[in-house]
Amino acid sequence: MLLGPIIRRAERHQVCVQLVTSVAVRVEFTVADYTVQSEQKTLNLGQSCFLHTVIIRPYQNEFSVDVALDYMLYFDGVMQQLDALCYAGLSSPQIVIPHNLTQILHGSCRNPHHPSADSLASADDQVQQYRQRRQVGPSLLLMSGDQIYADDVAGAMLLAIGQLIDKLGLYKEADNGLQLPKLRQEQLFCRHNFLPKTPWKKCSKWSLGYHFKKDEPHFTSAHACNHLIHFEEFIAYYLLAFSPIAWTLIDRSLITYDGNNPAKVSKFSNEWIALQTFITQLPKAQRLFANTSTLMMFDDHDVTDDWNLTAQWEQAIASNYASRRIINNGLLSYWLFQGLGNDAMSDSEALIVPFEASFGGETWHFDTLDKSLQRFGRWHFCLNTYPKVVVLDTRTHRWRNEQNFGEPSGLMDWEMLMELQDMLVDHDAVILVSPPPVFGVKSIEAIQALFNFCGQPLVVDVENWMAHEGSARKLLDIFKRPDTPRETIILSGDVHYSFCFSVQSRFGRHDNRIWQLTASGIKNEFPKKLIACLDKLDSIFYGPWSPLNFFTKRWQMEVNKHPLQKGDQKQPYLVSHSAISLVTLEQGKLAQYELLHGDGSKSKFCLDLE
Repeated sequence: MLLGPIIRRAERHQVCVQLVTSVAVRVEFTVADYTVQSEQKTLNLGQSCFLHTVIIRPYQNEFSVDVALDYMLYFDGVMQQLDALCYAGLSSPQIVIPHNLTQILHGSCRNPHHPSADSLASADDQVQQYRQRRQVGPSLLLMSGDQIYADDVAGAMLLAIGQLIDKLGLYKEADNGLQLPKLRQEQLFCRHNFLPKTPWKKCSKWSLGYHFKKDEPHFTSAHACNHLIHFEEFIAYYLLAFSPIAWTLIDRSLITYDGNNPAKVSKFSNEWIALQTFITQLPKAQRLFANTSTLMMFDDHDVTDDWNLTAQWEQAIASNYASRRIINNGLLSYWLFQGLGNDAMSDSEALIVPFEASFGGETWHFDTLDKSLQRFGRWHFCLNTYPKVVVLDTRTHRWRNEQNFGEPSGLMDWEMLMELQDMLVDHDAVILVSPPPVFGVKSIEAIQALFNFCGQPLVVDVENWMAHEGSARKLLDIFKRPDTPRETIILSGDVHYSFCFSVQSRFGRHDNRIWQLTASGIKNEFPKKLIACLDKLDSIFYGPWSPLNFFTKRWQMEVNKHPLQKGDQKQPYLVSHSAISLVTLEQGKLAQYELLHGDGSKSKFCLDLE
């Protein structure tokens, strides 16, 4: 077993589990006190790499909800030893079917080589404390974006990816036209030089590239020097990001940088040190995934930075075959390792036949599949728990600015916002997962608006709900409807800092409450001095009595900021400290919002207003 098992979508009538093995096997599960059948779909990704998506269904009745159910795993009828996945005092890993949600884990932005600690390890410790006491604890883990960083890859990780591709015999995609150096060592820290660019003469006359006669790169990440390119690289990255077993196949003595550039030597060394710490924490992440239902949604770094940020960016990508292939490779790998499990293959199964048809002669030929992939529009999904969980796709249904293609696109178009409205109405309480915050920090959004006014939205990632007039207005109108939930909890990430806002309509037609809970990142942080400065600026310029509030699109909504709950000293509103959040609910309403930091410490937000 190379990866997993990862408990994905878990419901009364079925449980979806994903795992990867090095040989083709018949995968079966048993669940204590139930007679079950296992339906298996296997996709062959390499000579020694088989991705299995397994649906477990009870023969009679349904699974019990909100209780821990022991399970065992069998390969070709042989029981597998899962001791490493069991919590202390237990003889097997456990499935919990979430229904009446009382505790949820939520986070985003997990960068393996960031120097902060992996907060998934802290989440695992938290779950272990509950399971040892024979309590369920958190029954659902929601990851709202940037589960991998395809555009920000450590040099050491790129070398490990190359080793794993060879070790597992991962099938390679057909030539995409990029002329990279043959040796991966020669590609280190210079891949951005080979990625497609738009010639400056074809750039907009409003762009800096045109005036400085500088070609504009299609891939705008500031860290694109080791950007993932090929499909097999994405597959290897997922294995290395989620499995400690995959790292046992890597010869670490070969993870070295042969260059002599002092800055790159130092960068390689520091990233490799951080990566080795990440590897030591992977067993805890693996155990967490094996015991907690985990649902995921993409954000930009799962594919590339600024993914679909503007219509102009989309045009540049569409105009170049190699650029399209890189984007589709990211989206296709997301479908395999995240999308198939989010809906237990109900909608995502539609891509399986064209995917399998793309393989021929030990090589992937994705031209036909790309069309199906781009037409597929059901990345979003719901979970019928209480409260209902609604997970939004804020990347592939953009509301493009038709007057100026260089302006930021709305995060969701009219059609998808209308579908969202239908999903929210007539529910008493809803958990809404939006990768970018709906109600963000006004001072930061003002800075983004300034850069956008200067024609540089890509510089500061102008990706907030309020950046597009149409989508912002429609979303706020939805929240003000009299038939929308009385309690809406919005879970967001993306920004690399955490905060807690409560929102109410100034002129609403019913007494509803909205919570904006942002937890970011699981293994990432915003520069601490800068976030402290922005926190103060926001309090000064956008305090409760500031007239500047009336110049924002959400002036009809009263947004209250909640500080950390610590002693008598004034605490910050914005927290830059790697964390995953623990959300506690009572009868569908928010009771506690806590951050579990990667270093083992905890922070709690004060939910009561002074």
